[in-house]
Amino acid sequence: MAYADQEVSGNRIAAFVVVALLHVALGYALVTGLAYEGVKNIVKKVTTVDIKKDEPKKEPPPPPKKAAAAPPIVAPPPKVNISNISPPVEITQTIPPPAPPPIVVAPPAPVAAPPPPPPKFTPKAPVPRGNPGSWATTNDYPTRALREEREGTTGFRVTVGPDGRVTDCQVTSSSGSPDLDEAACSNVRRRARFNPATDGEGNPTTGTYSNRVRWVIPKD
Repeated sequence: MAYADQEVSGNRIAAFVVVALLHVALGYALVTGLAYEGVKNIVKKVTTVDIKKDEPKKEPPPPPKKAAAAPPIVAPPPKVNISNISPPVEITQTIPPPAPPPIVVAPPAPVAAPPPPPPKFTPKAPVPRGNPGSWATTNDYPTRALREEREGTTGFRVTVGPDGRVTDCQVTSSSGSPDLDEAACSNVRRRARFNPATDGEGNPTTGTYSNRVRWVIPKD
């Protein structure tokens, strides 16, 4: 027999003894004429003895298993009616043409000045008076050039003033002998006379005249 069973049997025996004693005491009380209340109190105290049975310790129940979470509700995709979908709109990009180049406006041509009025007279160059061959002769031949028998042709240009006289003489082509060139201009300045040049109004003006002197040794 287990120890717990022996302890329970002992308690039962004690309870039987107590009950027996109560019966004896009750009989004695009735015999002795004890007051009812006194007996009642004794009975109350005796009967209120708690006889507790040691119960084995119960292990705590395992924690309840957590219920698995329900999977989320996924709504099926809505059905698309392809026949109602309009075709994509084709977008055409229009590239504007390039801007035309700027118009360059040429400035107006300057107004030409009116031409001068035509001259009343035709301008004229100086004109020699007499024979130009008489301006320099063999008598004017330089002595040294004659002795050395040097010959040549001197070209010259003279400037004639409004009075018809020579104001300047320049050698334009040399004879090869400076003394012959100098003799040519010297004699022309001294002997040459001109009708002066005239302008568009017919007035005398300065002009130029060109010619040549040929130096030739005279033959005896």
